[in-house]
Amino acid sequence: MGAYLFVAAVTLIAGAYFCRIIVRRYMIGRRREQIMRGRKLFQIRREWLEAEFVTRAMATGKPRGLRWTNCDFENSVSFARDRNNGQLRSLVGVSISFEAIEGGGMEDVEAVSNVRSATAVFYYDGIHWNTDGRAVFNLSPDQTIEHFHHELEAV
Repeated sequence: MGAYLFVAAVTLIAGAYFCRIIVRRYMIGRRREQIMRGRKLFQIRREWLEAEFVTRAMATGKPRGLRWTNCDFENSVSFARDRNNGQLRSLVGVSISFEAIEGGGMEDVEAVSNVRSATAVFYYDGIHWNTDGRAVFNLSPDQTIEHFHHELEAV
């Protein structure tokens, strides 16, 4: 009787192990498929997403006292995965120009006219790409991934 229990236990453990491997491979394949689909969709929707980014970024009122006058997007795109929720992110380098808003306290600052480098952030929910107009200033897309390594993982 003891030998049968031992064999049954070993069989259960081996079955659970192989099920875990199968599920893990399935999840990895599914994640790769989602990343590939997300990349293709981003390229298809990129022009619209860039326009949406500029609209939303202007509406944030940041940086305070400045108005966005121009935003040029780089051609290259970096993709990353959010470590917390697995959501795909697209990061695109941008060059942004501002002008001072009258009465905003920035009229006398000489650096207002300097073009600023930043990274535009886009989010993929598995179906649609979106943006909230978030720009990470003074960091390239790769530097953004490195700086936020506790949140982002390059893909």
